[in-house]
Amino acid sequence: MPSSTPPAQRSAAATPVAGSTRRPAPVRRVAIPAHGGPETQRRVRDGAGLLAAAAMRRLDDDLDWYRTLPAEDRSWVGLVAQAGITAFVTWYADPTRPPHGVGDIFGAAPPELTRSISLQHTLQLVRVVVDVVETHSDRLAAPGEERELREAVLRYSREVAFSAAEVYARAAEVRGAWDARLEALVVDALVRGDVDDSMRSRVAALGWSGRGSTLVMVGTTASTLDEVRASDLRRATRRAADDALVGIQGDRLVVFLGGVGDLRAAAVSLLPRFGPGPVVLGPVVQDLTDSARSARAALAGLAAAAAWEQAPRPVMADDLLPERVLVGDAAARRTLIAQAFTPLAASQGSLLETLSAYLGTGRSLEAAARTLYVHPNTVRYRLKRVADVTGWDPLDARESYVLQTALAVGRLDADLTEPL
Repeated sequence: MPSSTPPAQRSAAATPVAGSTRRPAPVRRVAIPAHGGPETQRRVRDGAGLLAAAAMRRLDDDLDWYRTLPAEDRSWVGLVAQAGITAFVTWYADPTRPPHGVGDIFGAAPPELTRSISLQHTLQLVRVVVDVVETHSDRLAAPGEERELREAVLRYSREVAFSAAEVYARAAEVRGAWDARLEALVVDALVRGDVDDSMRSRVAALGWSGRGSTLVMVGTTASTLDEVRASDLRRATRRAADDALVGIQGDRLVVFLGGVGDLRAAAVSLLPRFGPGPVVLGPVVQDLTDSARSARAALAGLAAAAAWEQAPRPVMADDLLPERVLVGDAAARRTLIAQAFTPLAASQGSLLETLSAYLGTGRSLEAAARTLYVHPNTVRYRLKRVADVTGWDPLDARESYVLQTALAVGRLDADLTEPL
């Protein structure tokens, strides 16, 4: 029953007097009386079937997205609408308790329905049901109680809207956690090179379009990433490139970037998301099926980057070929032989002999010329040819080190392949 104390007195009793140390009296919760009289409650109860039928007709007439749903999803939406009306009838008879059944309205449908119907569509559904009840309020309410019935509908619809938002928030949280686990498994499989039809479907489920090229970026984190920071990292990668996958492996980050834009520029924009230390970019490959090669090169470069103290950040994995050879990367060894030693050995003009003499005499043109019995300009010309053939300039300190490593591994492989 409502309190008999006038509102002004209740307010004064609840407000402390200035300078007083007495705490305000606690506010008593007052029970809400039942909506309407017994006649209105009976009419609302008896009219539940009428309201449900009218709501289904309005859904079909007013909502285009509802008409395009598959038959199964339409039936689930119908169950949700009917459950909402039934729950309203129950609550209308006893409003002293929290709206009964609001949390169960959406329990009638499977969780997958949140993928077919957005929260915006659900709120449109609630609006249609409210409008149907308001339209029929004159027929359902006893004379003089029409306004009270409409106000009760509005109060209840607010509770249903909050319930719908909660359902979609829980579904998004569960889906986000599942997607994060699936993404971790996909990244791990791509690094291993396990790409088959099932893997392609999993990648597509994560939103990977497959357009353009692919690049793998690896580095470390400053500290362990919690769920909030991991989600922020994933959003940043998806803003940087058309496609993105993120693998968090302890303190190591493995990021797959894809699309038709400049993937290296996208990788540079993500540098602040990585912790201190080297960040290595694998070679750009044509599609995701070949991304294991880029990933292996990047991971090998990360393991070897400490050997090159002056390495830029980020550094290309192919710029770390000598260091990768030192840590036992067979792919780097093969690359150096294929791109430097083999072309020089097959070339005309004593390029391999000239490069060996130049490197063996402390990178001195004059000393190499004396060793080869030629003019220093001839050595300089041949070294320019070496740069044209291999892409590495022997006159550059760093690139001459790359070529020296290529000569070393090439000769070792040649010795191993010679018959005993």
